[in-house]
Amino acid sequence: MKQLTPEGQQIINNIAQRYHFSPDAVFSMLLSVINGNGSMAQFNHPEFGGSGQWMRGGMIMLGDMFNNGLKNSVGNLCQELANLIANQPNLVQSGSFQSQSQGNQQQSNFGGNQNSGTASSVSLFVPPPAGSSGNWWPAGLQFPNSTGAQNNMRYAYFATIRRLAIEANGRVTLYDTLDHQIGGFSQQQSGGSSITFTSQYGLVDVNTLPVISIDNIPVQTPNQPQPAPAVHASPVNTTGVSQDADIFAALEKLAALKDKGILTDSEYSTKKAELLARL
Repeated sequence: MKQLTPEGQQIINNIAQRYHFSPDAVFSMLLSVINGNGSMAQFNHPEFGGSGQWMRGGMIMLGDMFNNGLKNSVGNLCQELANLIANQPNLVQSGSFQSQSQGNQQQSNFGGNQNSGTASSVSLFVPPPAGSSGNWWPAGLQFPNSTGAQNNMRYAYFATIRRLAIEANGRVTLYDTLDHQIGGFSQQQSGGSSITFTSQYGLVDVNTLPVISIDNIPVQTPNQPQPAPAVHASPVNTTGVSQDADIFAALEKLAALKDKGILTDSEYSTKKAELLARL
C-alpha cells in the first residue's frame, strides 16, 4: 500500500475535516480514485454508505441510494481527489489511457492541469525505492491498456501481450488471457470472490485462464506448454505416461504452494480436482 508523506497526510486530514469524513475514509477513497486512473472509483466503506461507484462527469451510486446529502458529499470528495492526483507524478497515465468497470469502458485523458483548491505541488506519497516503478503488477510489464478496482480487487489488463494481473486480498496473480479480447470485469458481490470478464466468447470466469505466476513466483499448469521429455531408447508410445507424470508434478507444485500459504484450501482443492480429472 502506498505510504503518505507528512504533507500528504496533512492534506488528507484537511479534506476529511472539510467533508466531515474520517481520514481513513478519505484515504481509502483516494486509493479508489487512483485505481480508477482519476476518472472513476469503485469503493466500499461504511462512511460512504457501503459499496458504491463514482465516475467523472457527475455519475454517483451509493448503497444508501436515497441519501442525497451523502451522494453530494461523496461526489464532491471524489472530484476533488481526482483533481488532486491529476498533478501528482506517476499516479495517472496521460494520453489515450482506458479505464474499465464492470463491462463499461471509459476514456480518461489527463493531459492538462486541473485546479482543485488543494496544494498540488506537494508530493502526496513517499516515492518508491530506487529502481522500482512503484506499480503493483509484476515487474517487466508495459503500461496496461486498462485498469480498474472493485472492493478488495484491482486489475491491470495488458492486451498487446495477452496478460492480466489481478490483485485480490494482497496477492497478485498473473494470467495468460489466450485469445480473449476482454471488454470488462466484474466481481461477485456475495458468495465468494469470483471474478469474471466479458470477451468475444461471452461471460468468462477468470479461474479458467492459465496462471503464469502468483506473487512473482512462476506457476506451471497443465494448460501451459511442457518441455518435451528426452528420448534415450527406441521410440515407443509414452504420451500417456508423460501426461500422467506432468500431472503428478503439477500436483506436487500445488501442494507446495498451499504449504507456503500462496494458495488457499479452496483454490488448492479446485485445482487438484481439475488435475485428477485428467488422469
